Amino acid sequence: MSQTLTALAAALPLASGWSIHSLWMRRRIDAARRDPLTGLWTRDAFTERAGRHLTARPSAVYLIDLNNFKQVNDTHGHAAGDAVIRATGERLREGAVNTSAVVGRLGGDEFAVVAPVYSPDHLNRTLRALTAALEQPVHVGDLALEVTASIGAVAFDPRSDAADLSELLRLADEQMYRAKRIGAPWLTALSLEKEYATVNGRRAGRRGTTSGPGVAA
Repeated sequence: MSQTLTALAAALPLASGWSIHSLWMRRRIDAARRDPLTGLWTRDAFTERAGRHLTARPSAVYLIDLNNFKQVNDTHGHAAGDAVIRATGERLREGAVNTSAVVGRLGGDEFAVVAPVYSPDHLNRTLRALTAALEQPVHVGDLALEVTASIGAVAFDPRSDAADLSELLRLADEQMYRAKRIGAPWLTALSLEKEYATVNGRRAGRRGTTSGPGVAA
């Protein structure tokens, strides 16, 4: 018995060390998958988590693009642009706490959210709340920068719909593009049918494609 206790006592520091090392490694990996400016999930990490979320419950995919963001950088400098991006991330993250949402920064001034949605009214209330949260001024020194966003949304029910996250983001992207073009705060896909031709899996004219007219962000 004494030999067993001695062996266990010797093993405890080693086990504790491995546990601490494992926790440290998980935190390092988690930090590497976070956008350093906003703390949101990066594209790959968002895709992984959002894909799991979509298979579990009725949800909506939201694609968010800030309006006239280039003007902020050009007029007030990149520090002001970073402040706007950081504030947008904080607002989306705060909303996610209460809605079990998955939020990511896809790049630049483009963000994506996947959150539970149980009815058209629920979807509309979420869009109104998103718009109200995002379109608050961002204060940078003595400046109060006006922020607006274009949002595209598509609802999805895994019990009856067949689509993957990339397809849903594509549909939300189409609605975001239409909203930006007509000056609406948001638009929602009425079906899971695509409306635009694609170039390398992206809507023609979208940033990252080479054909078709683009839309100023």
